This record gives sequence, structure tokens and C-alpha cells, in this order.
Amino acid sequence: MIVDPAELSTVERYFWMIASIVPRPIALTSTVSLEGVTNVAPFSFFNGVCADPPILSLSIGNRRDGSPKDTLVNARSTGELVVNLPSVSLARQVVDASAAIPAGESEFDFAKLTPIASIKVKPPRVAESMLSLECRTHQIIEVGRGPQYLLLAEVVLVHADESILTSGLPDASKLDALARLGGKSYAALGRIFEEEFRRK
Repeated sequence: MIVDPAELSTVERYFWMIASIVPRPIALTSTVSLEGVTNVAPFSFFNGVCADPPILSLSIGNRRDGSPKDTLVNARSTGELVVNLPSVSLARQVVDASAAIPAGESEFDFAKLTPIASIKVKPPRVAESMLSLECRTHQIIEVGRGPQYLLLAEVVLVHADESILTSGLPDASKLDALARLGGKSYAALGRIFEEEFRRK
């Protein structure tokens, strides 16, 4: 089968992208508005970009009505966010946090997640997350016809539960990170293996 993206609708292209780029990590992202309303939402177009300084990327689309999502509005207006890495045990709350709820209400309450104070930024961390990255907005770039927004954020502080560390670093098998697949599918990491690769 050969697929030409130019011949697909926007929705069809989206489904091809999320079904092809798997597994994707989930950034359960918490922000706070200028009015003090907390927000938490999952994004799976998410990854690391740079180590010096440590920068990660989030791709955030608009709502179906064309209005910007609270995460983008808050990260732009306050310059701060927290990326929380959810474990498989938080799958239900991650899905619930993606729900469209009325303005002025917090997804923390709706998804039954516990906000806990951060140290260097105002947005709260997710207490249930074993690994959280306090961030400051580095750059926001508009891309595509949607439009979509590429949010680059600098990590300014890391919170890692001692139970997920091996030799002082996060251990993927202990974190048991939740991964996003195509459609409505999620996954655990499954088999984890180490292989020594040598250039020939």
C-alpha cells in the first residue's frame, strides 16, 4: 500500500501519523492561568529536543472550534509549565484529563489528580506522577495549516521518585511509563532489552 498525504483529509493524515509513530510518550502537562485556575492535559506529540540546555517539545493543536487550548494559552501568558510522566496505573486519569470541561474548572478535580506545589515554577506538579519536569517556555512556533503550535520548554528542575531510580537515573522498567498508540489505544513498554551496537 502506498499513501500520498496530499490526497488525504486532515483527519486522515492525523490518524496515519498517530498509527505510524508508535509508541509515543505522554506529557501530562500542568499549567496555571493568570487568574490562578489550574489545568492539566495530556499530549502525545512530545519528545526531547536538546540537552544543553535541556529542552523538550510539545505539539499542541487548537480545539475543534478553533480556539486555543488552555495549556498553550497558559504556557504563553505565564511562561511556565510542568511535564509529568504518567505511569500505566494513571491511564484512566490521563484519559479523563483530556476531557473538554467548562472554562474556570480544573481538570485536576475532574480527573481526580492531586496538585502538589512545584519549586521553581507556579504550575503544580501531579502528585501521582513518579517523574515531573518543571519547565519554562523557551519558544512557541506556529506550524502547519491547523494551525498547530510547537512549544519548546526548558527543563529547570526534575522531580524523580526514589523508587524509579537505578544508579541514580530513571529506570524505564520501574517508571512503567504509559505510551500512546493509534486510535484510542495505549500501551505499557512491554519487553525492555539492552543491546550493544557497534559501528562496522
